[in-house]
Amino acid sequence: MKYLKVLVFILSIVAIGAAIYYSTANRATRTLKETMLPSNQNILQTQINSQDPITVKVTPKDLSESVTAWDFEVTLDTHSNNLDQDLTKITVLIDDKGNRFNPAAWEGDPPQGHHRSGILTFQPISPLPKSIELKIEQTGDLSEKSFKWELR
Repeated sequence: MKYLKVLVFILSIVAIGAAIYYSTANRATRTLKETMLPSNQNILQTQINSQDPITVKVTPKDLSESVTAWDFEVTLDTHSNNLDQDLTKITVLIDDKGNRFNPAAWEGDPPQGHHRSGILTFQPISPLPKSIELKIEQTGDLSEKSFKWELR
């Protein structure tokens, strides 16, 4: 009988220890996963518009309020036209209230050739809008291209 009480006591201690270990380890794993998430948890997808002979691919980078610039990776491809557009003059970012923002810079291939890529940079919009639209206006052989994302 004495051994049975000791055995029950030891099993109770082991069960309590296992429960504490499991809850602590599980909490640490959750905390680690939460801290590894990007600051903008809404991962914005690449969008492609190929309505005419010019294909435009746009990938937004970090569009959180904490960054100093909103970057969009832009790729233009064609096999029949010359890509001589100045993207800083024909591109606008529009928030959910209709406010229009011009790009601050283009870092990439110069306006020429059949293939161009680079980063189009805008000042961050604050407060963070519900959605944004990147619009490349019609010019020459390039028809208007529109790309929309939900931010929150």
